[in-house]
Amino acid sequence: MDSPEHLHKPEYEPNQKLEQNKLQKRLRREVGQAIADFSMIEAGDKVMCCLSGGKDSYAMLDILLNLQKSAPVSFELIAVNLDQKQPGFPEEVLPEYLAALGIEYYIIERDTYSIVKDKVPEGKTTCGLCSRLRRGILYNFAEEHGVTRIALGHHRDDLLETLFLNMFYGGKLKTMPPVLHSDDGRNTVIRPLAYSREKDIARYAELRQFPIIPCNLCGSQENLQRQVIKDMLQHWDRQHPGRLESMFRALCNVEPSHLADKDLYDFREGKRLGGKRQAVQTATPEDNPEPNFGRLDVLNL
Repeated sequence: MDSPEHLHKPEYEPNQKLEQNKLQKRLRREVGQAIADFSMIEAGDKVMCCLSGGKDSYAMLDILLNLQKSAPVSFELIAVNLDQKQPGFPEEVLPEYLAALGIEYYIIERDTYSIVKDKVPEGKTTCGLCSRLRRGILYNFAEEHGVTRIALGHHRDDLLETLFLNMFYGGKLKTMPPVLHSDDGRNTVIRPLAYSREKDIARYAELRQFPIIPCNLCGSQENLQRQVIKDMLQHWDRQHPGRLESMFRALCNVEPSHLADKDLYDFREGKRLGGKRQAVQTATPEDNPEPNFGRLDVLNL
């Protein structure tokens, strides 16, 4: 006799496929819009997708590969994973997945795990040192291999969380920009998922059945400041639908004259200034009204 699961399976799978297609279309549209708005990718770029094994970087690579097929300009994609030698890390998962995709990929092996465990006292947050070590290794690799863009899987929620982390704990009004040029000019970081919601990415990863690899270096670290901020934003999202969307729009619609930073606005003369010396300079619509990557209508979304 057929089980209930078997009886429901023919109806369930088409619904899942429909949901997956809708999510893919939404993510394609959002990634395409972010690329166009911030001139993330231009003709001839070599884009290095940093793949951690988490849902966000899998989704980013998946969508960029999809967009690459219909993009109005030609660009190259490679995938790179940093094996940090965490105990129990399944070394075969990413090579098998990437080989099946047919994409050029590299696995960098560096024992940053031992360094972090040695330098960070027991019970303290490991993320800061871990991310700095990881960043340095990936940035050097990018320069050595002629990479022009380093793609990271940070999404809209990451940008909002970073905004509140800096306000609450750092006394600064800043977040992770969609495009970041390193101070020494060696690297350009892009965040193609800047317009995408974490809950959409999580569901898409579930439907696509990406082989997720959890980060076991830090454990759950439930009391991390970022987790506190994440919980706050998720509570707002449940209780006040649309609030996160409104906050993100505010990030993209800043008026220096209505803040209080004298390095951004000359309150005596009533005019905008060039900004802080260390500020990251990114292209604005006035600087580049027609990004080379193309708009949504030519991206075939």
